[in-house]
Amino acid sequence: MTLAEELSRYAYSLRFEDLDEVTLNNTKDRIIDAIGCAIGGFKVDPAIITRKIAEKIETKKSATLWGTRQTTTPPLAAFVNGIMVRYFDYNDTYLSKEPAHPSDNIPACIAAAESTGASGKELITSIALAYEIQCRLADAADIRHRGWDHVCYGLVSVALSTGKLLNLSVDQLTQAVNLSLNSHITMRQVRSGELSMWKGCSFAEAARNALFSVMLAKNGMTGPSPIFEGDMGFWKQVSGKFDINLESFGGRKGTFKINDTSIKYFPAEYHSQSAIWAALNLRKKIDDLNKILSVDIETQEAGFTILGNDPAKWHPTTKETADHSLPYIVGRALLDGKIDNKTYEIKKLKDRKIIEFMKKIKVSEDKSLTAMYPKRVANKVTVKLVSGDVLSEKVEDPRGHPYNPMTHEEIREKFNSLTEPFIQANKRKNIVDAVYSLEKSKTLSGLINLLRVK
Repeated sequence: MTLAEELSRYAYSLRFEDLDEVTLNNTKDRIIDAIGCAIGGFKVDPAIITRKIAEKIETKKSATLWGTRQTTTPPLAAFVNGIMVRYFDYNDTYLSKEPAHPSDNIPACIAAAESTGASGKELITSIALAYEIQCRLADAADIRHRGWDHVCYGLVSVALSTGKLLNLSVDQLTQAVNLSLNSHITMRQVRSGELSMWKGCSFAEAARNALFSVMLAKNGMTGPSPIFEGDMGFWKQVSGKFDINLESFGGRKGTFKINDTSIKYFPAEYHSQSAIWAALNLRKKIDDLNKILSVDIETQEAGFTILGNDPAKWHPTTKETADHSLPYIVGRALLDGKIDNKTYEIKKLKDRKIIEFMKKIKVSEDKSLTAMYPKRVANKVTVKLVSGDVLSEKVEDPRGHPYNPMTHEEIREKFNSLTEPFIQANKRKNIVDAVYSLEKSKTLSGLINLLRVK
């Protein structure tokens, strides 16, 4: 049996009853978090650009463009809504051999569920499944060092989770994986050098293609096989050979991977989260920021290569580059005492004060921190003052990490802060209530209608 067939059998067999209470609650938390990120990103340029295209295309079995009354094809809805979720780099994270942002799967699952009239239970199951597939693949092989983007694994997770919602057979699910994975491999260049708008669109595009592949498979299209093991397949071309033990998956003998994901406290690339906390802690000990002589950031290999070892990260000119720049993020945390979505406004990037301050900052890899990764995502920030005093802070588990989880109340506060400009208070409460009682809903129409902005 091929790996695509094994994964498809697992996807087909998973049921809502397989989810334990912790998994159920964590799935709801991540739906709330993703919707909050999306509504907060309603007016960002990539969402506006893609919404103009999507809203012109109608179909019978449609899905809603969040924040509007407009519907479009499910793949395009997954694309636009997925961009909104991802834009602020504020949605959740999973770190392993390959990093991931598994809540990127949620817009595609909701689009597929809405278009088919699926129940809340079916949606929750599909989302837990999507997390399981993407995270288990991230555990299996590192592809970023080979030049490929982590969203390649999303081609499989979206194909299986949305295919389940469209009631595909095991064979059809396998063909959806074959079609999706063969034709839509993404290069890592999307996250290298000066980053563009497409950084936040890459998974959304993968989701769009995966959901379209599902629709093709449902109607009888077959794809290249074996897609993982073949002479020109994924293993030989992209990842290298790896092993996956499906008996360790959630619902079988293991626990669900969604419980190991991290919700972001700050809108910044996840490897910087503990550095932000360290910088904020240090700031409280410094009475005059002008007395800072130098700042040394010691980080893990991933933090160094992704956020601190690229010349573009030292001179960010786009929002996308800035939220992936360790010197910029730590510099802003020290100067401003906070990191929020306004941190990345163009006027902030051009501020001479931060440009000059970043000249004082050095970033290096600390092998001892790398050894702790990915279980812990530690950073150490050391500030040297003109007086000769040296202050250091090391943070291992930032707020939102599985070892230091955010409370339900903190997640609601984050949701409210993101959606307040667009949705009135009583409606925000109704959205949260609808998600936390989602398993009782026969369809998603009530929740979707609540997402319309002012």
